[in-house]
Amino acid sequence: MACKVLVVCGSPVVASADLLRRLAGECDHVVAVDRGLDALLGAGLGCDVYVGDADTVSDAGRELVDAATDFEVERHDPYKDYTDLALALDSVRRRWPGAEVVATCATGGRPDMALSVLGLLTGYEDAPVWIAEDKVVARILRAGESWTIEGHEGSTFSIIAIAPGTAVSEHGLEWELDHAPLGLLADTGISNVVRSTATIKVRTGSAIAYLYM
Repeated sequence: MACKVLVVCGSPVVASADLLRRLAGECDHVVAVDRGLDALLGAGLGCDVYVGDADTVSDAGRELVDAATDFEVERHDPYKDYTDLALALDSVRRRWPGAEVVATCATGGRPDMALSVLGLLTGYEDAPVWIAEDKVVARILRAGESWTIEGHEGSTFSIIAIAPGTAVSEHGLEWELDHAPLGLLADTGISNVVRSTATIKVRTGSAIAYLYM
């Protein structure tokens, strides 16, 4: 049976301690990506694996990495061709094939890095991918995948195509779609409203769906 892995990214905008504790409790393993270790430590949590070049983690976090005994370390040279998140996802693939990924501390900070994070998570096609922050949960949906949302009547919902040729169907929302094409990064699916149990299915292409809490 596939497991679920929490990947705590290195964004300078971190998730709350309460969210980190909840997510860690729901996942089988925790991977800290560079400065993501500091977010975990701030919530009183540890990790199973640390991945990164230790260029943004705090001095206290770096000391833990240097003397690690309670977690494994995959430390990389800062002069590398890949981001720490790319290396962390490769680590997840090697250690836990087919693992579902929940990423947090992933959307704040530099906009170029945020786009890179989205691209990397979209490229992880091994299993479902979620992005969980304090006020929003998102899921990357590929062709044939669906998301059922229960108990969130009145919440804002958006879906954005992140691949050409994307078409989606939505039910249980204020404005419903049926095999409707979405332009790449277009605004057609922005700011909808959940009215009942909602089902979103991507027919072709890929999209990222956001539910605001």
